[in-house]
Amino acid sequence: MWLVFAILSAVFAALTSILAKVGIEGVNSNLATAIRTVVVVIMAWGMVFLTHAQSGLAEISKKSWLFLILSGLATGASWLCYYHALQLGDASKVVPIDKLSVVITLVLAFIFLHEDFTVRSLIGCILIGAGTLIMVMK
Repeated sequence: MWLVFAILSAVFAALTSILAKVGIEGVNSNLATAIRTVVVVIMAWGMVFLTHAQSGLAEISKKSWLFLILSGLATGASWLCYYHALQLGDASKVVPIDKLSVVITLVLAFIFLHEDFTVRSLIGCILIGAGTLIMVMK
């Protein structure tokens, strides 16, 4: 089932880029990010209440709170940079560079989470990096 959700995530991420590029025209990128964030917050809390998950708030550990807050700050910084880049550049160039996050995530997962970094992972990282360079070169 995770694969279905991962594919849906990729489809929605692609739609996000295209819809954002059209919607950001003539709008300050920080304002556009704030609008998008409000929509995401409403949608996320709607799902929490729809699934009755709000009762789990009291059970969240201090460590989880800290890392969820840090993750939120990283997400916010990513979105602000992404929208500004999207406003300044072509979606066909900004999005591939943004997806280098896959390579960075694999490296960070190896360093900090001690996940396996296999020959297959290394080859994948090289191919993603090379593919990104090919797509963004003029």
